[in-house]
Amino acid sequence: MGEVEDIRLETTRARFANVVKRHAQLTERLSRDSDKMIFERLQKEFEAARASQSQEINLDGEQWNDGLLATVREQVHMEADRKTTSGDANDMPTSHFQEKVTYRVGNKVICCLEGTRIGILYETSFAGEPCELYHCVLESKSFLEKMTVLEHTIPFFLPIREVENDLLSSNAMRFIDHIGELLQAYVDRREQVRLVKELYGNQIGELYHSLPYHMIEFVLEDSDCKVTVSLRYPDLVSVLPTRVKVLAWPMHQYKKSHTSSAGAMGSQPIPARLSYAEDALRTMSLPEAYAEIVLNLQQALQQMFQGGSPC
Repeated sequence: MGEVEDIRLETTRARFANVVKRHAQLTERLSRDSDKMIFERLQKEFEAARASQSQEINLDGEQWNDGLLATVREQVHMEADRKTTSGDANDMPTSHFQEKVTYRVGNKVICCLEGTRIGILYETSFAGEPCELYHCVLESKSFLEKMTVLEHTIPFFLPIREVENDLLSSNAMRFIDHIGELLQAYVDRREQVRLVKELYGNQIGELYHSLPYHMIEFVLEDSDCKVTVSLRYPDLVSVLPTRVKVLAWPMHQYKKSHTSSAGAMGSQPIPARLSYAEDALRTMSLPEAYAEIVLNLQQALQQMFQGGSPC
């Protein structure tokens, strides 16, 4: 039985090694020069648009609605028509710049860009500290046509095209909000993992994660047991896992004592699920849950394995 289990563990390690390799390849693709150039170009354009505004209006609750979005679309079309009529896009009176308005809705900034384009700037954060900026540019050719995503700096592993197909034509406001939720949740999960590695890296034997951090696996090496943690976030806007499994595997020292005490029954014990750890991971941030797990680990292991019978 021990040999079969060793084979299973090796298969699992090989599977995650392949995930890590793919992660490295995709990360390299994400950081190519073309992606950086798009970010820098859009960031400059957004900064110029905000610098030319007459005011930035903060919207709360019901103020952010379909009517407001229709107003923004009307503004970009009126400006585009005015430039077409004037015949010179660079020959614009100062008063027209002063009439521009930018809207802030939570972590989103919505502004009018050149042509018939609407820009959304997403500001992400973790624990009150700012993180990355992301851009999404929508093209509004006419009120009779649906808006489309023209370009963006959103990580390629987040499902922006699927969300565009599902929401943009039927509910553009919900599309804008949902992209913001996806980005903030991704950054939150990523930063939770970063913080755990920073605080407890010397206690963690192995740690693997998917690109969107919606699959996280790590191993906690204890003197008596190896604890494996598996987290799944089926909903990409979630910052807490909904599928959690924490298993405690008796280590060699315990197996030896267990074998001697069990006499002829020296088979390898079945791993035990740590229910208290699973509850903590479902309800706390990853760093908080990790601290809770370690604090109560010894007591939980004694209760589970005392007498050689896992729960």
